[in-house]
Amino acid sequence: MADLQTYGQDSGLKHTLLRGLLYLVLILFSVYYLFPLFVMVTTSLKSLTEIREGSLISLPRVVTFDAWDYAWNQACVGVECSGIKTFFWNSVKMAIPAVLISTILGALNGYALTKFRFRGANIIFAMLLFGCFVPFQVVLLPMSQTLGRLGIANSTAGLVLVHVVYGLCFTTLFFRNYYVSIPDELVKAATIDGAGFFTIFWRIILPISGPIIVVSVIWQFTQIWNDFLFGASFSSGDSAPMTVALNNIVNTTTGVKQYNVDMASALLTGLPTLLVYILAGKYFVRGLTAGSVKG
Repeated sequence: MADLQTYGQDSGLKHTLLRGLLYLVLILFSVYYLFPLFVMVTTSLKSLTEIREGSLISLPRVVTFDAWDYAWNQACVGVECSGIKTFFWNSVKMAIPAVLISTILGALNGYALTKFRFRGANIIFAMLLFGCFVPFQVVLLPMSQTLGRLGIANSTAGLVLVHVVYGLCFTTLFFRNYYVSIPDELVKAATIDGAGFFTIFWRIILPISGPIIVVSVIWQFTQIWNDFLFGASFSSGDSAPMTVALNNIVNTTTGVKQYNVDMASALLTGLPTLLVYILAGKYFVRGLTAGSVKG
């Protein structure tokens, strides 16, 4: 009996130590990833004088939002010194339609590939799946030629088209894996009742697609908002997205280097995606789990 009690105490102590070690590792990784964000926030809230006098990780003695105001309204992007706000709205005008169009088309593709299987459906899905692994750099030349022939090069509409085409492979994959386990009898019963392709999609399939729609929207929004390569390649001047403007702010600064403005600009650029993950992160995980279980 005494041996059993000793064994139980040793097992409990071992379990506690392992759990403590796990928490320690998780805390270290969290600090490692959050440290750059801490430096960015504290630096953006300091004056230039305080930045020169203090250390990198010191807290601001006097908190000021002047750098944020300057980055939003007065920072020089190239030769224009009107701040980053114009380019913020360029990103909004680019991201919202691109996310909506690629999500709707991905849902339609996934629906057609799983519930209205036609000859060659598997080949088409394999080709779309292959598109997920094509690097950004490979599509630059054909994309530029296509945009030029359509007359939408160096425009927000061109960037929307590029992101819709490139993101369609991922959204199709998400929806196809989600729809594959929805009973086919549901579609057959609706077909017998006289419902057509789009009626079934809008009234039956789409209303039960909430989790995977959230996954697709968050994924696409993050990819499109944070993209720099397509923005730098297919836009210029006033049509550039926010990531390109941030690069120009950092690289075109003359005279005294304004680290606080650079940090404030970077935070303003990353803030939308950060808010999306903070507000909807749990729904993203739930949607992925639902998709993987059903697929």
